Amino acid sequence: MKKIELLAPAGDLEKLKIAIDYGADAVYFGGEMFSLRAGAGNLTAEEIREGVEYAHERGKKAYLTINIYAHNEDIKPLEEYLNRIKGLNLDAFLVSDPGILLLLKEAIPNAEIHLSTQANMTNFKAAEFWHQQGIKRIVLARELTFKEIRELRSNIPDEMEIEAFVQGAMCISYSGRCLLSNFMIERDANRGQCAHPCRWKYSLMEEQRPNEYFPIEEDERGTYILNSRDLCMIDHIPELIDAGIASAKIEGRMKSIFYVATVVSVYRKAIDAYYADPENYSFKEEWLTELKKVSHRQFTTGFYFDRPTNKDQDYQTSAYTRDYSFIGLVKDYDPKTGLALVEQRNKMSIGEEIEIFGPNTKFFTQILEVMLDESGKPVESAPHPQQLLQIQVKQPVAAGFMLRKRK
Repeated sequence: MKKIELLAPAGDLEKLKIAIDYGADAVYFGGEMFSLRAGAGNLTAEEIREGVEYAHERGKKAYLTINIYAHNEDIKPLEEYLNRIKGLNLDAFLVSDPGILLLLKEAIPNAEIHLSTQANMTNFKAAEFWHQQGIKRIVLARELTFKEIRELRSNIPDEMEIEAFVQGAMCISYSGRCLLSNFMIERDANRGQCAHPCRWKYSLMEEQRPNEYFPIEEDERGTYILNSRDLCMIDHIPELIDAGIASAKIEGRMKSIFYVATVVSVYRKAIDAYYADPENYSFKEEWLTELKKVSHRQFTTGFYFDRPTNKDQDYQTSAYTRDYSFIGLVKDYDPKTGLALVEQRNKMSIGEEIEIFGPNTKFFTQILEVMLDESGKPVESAPHPQQLLQIQVKQPVAAGFMLRKRK
């Protein structure tokens, strides 16, 4: 049985390495241009080279997104960009624009090409068309049910793979093809600059029809009528695999390393548990509890089981739930002294209960009792961003482990 791929977001080089260390089979990221996450750190050509090497040394894959919808002014810079990166040994490119597909095939004839979700891939005849254009993998639109996915899988060539989102933000427009941001503040979502106006607060008014009301929940302050909950499929791993999905994709190139590490780690455990014993596999509630320790909205299964209803929207707020703070990243560890060198990310103080976790491990809890500054002097609290500290830990750790605390 070919194992489903766990595909993780990498908004910058640090996140790329964290995603791989915590169990991703592959990572996807944008370059400095032509990616739909202009606000992410993204990677320079040299960082792409380093990231690809890091992935390949560990038997993992690296995919580059070039999934904007290009305007005329983008064509020449894109040609130049493709010529600069064509020797970087990338495993695949994600595109949505047929013009970019053509340019990519001209610049890198042997490139493996994946169709981005931005292309609104919703039926098997469209898949047949894209297969004829040389597409190896299709990233499905988020608007498909399991029934539709299974039917699509049975009507496309065996060698054509299916990738689908399993975790992260949902868009209220078909596969992200949205004009709202461009219309309201001239930031084009289809060129990587979405301002997420779907998360803003709105009030509905129709002055000529005072007695006709749109059936939404609202109060005197307005309502978030476009605000979807976040997708979460952690308790449906068997269904994802049974539907013929080859790659389970996590959304979140704008998210923190704490988010990437936590979500990748949880899905890694769940997927591995399924393949270890498919007949006796059972969902563990602790996986969902872990996912809720990162910044998130309430969860939904999106379109997978049926069309979303008002229960899949959050009409009260667009704010994230943040019950835990990411407080530190382990940079080194001395087993003789039990001291970990930690880079602070949020304030922590002596006497607080903290949790520490790392790749392929369960978290452990301890009270923060010993904390030293760079000169070895004891300190009571660490309020300064990214200051280096030595912290006594109760169990062995390693570089890349993370510290968190309940707010």
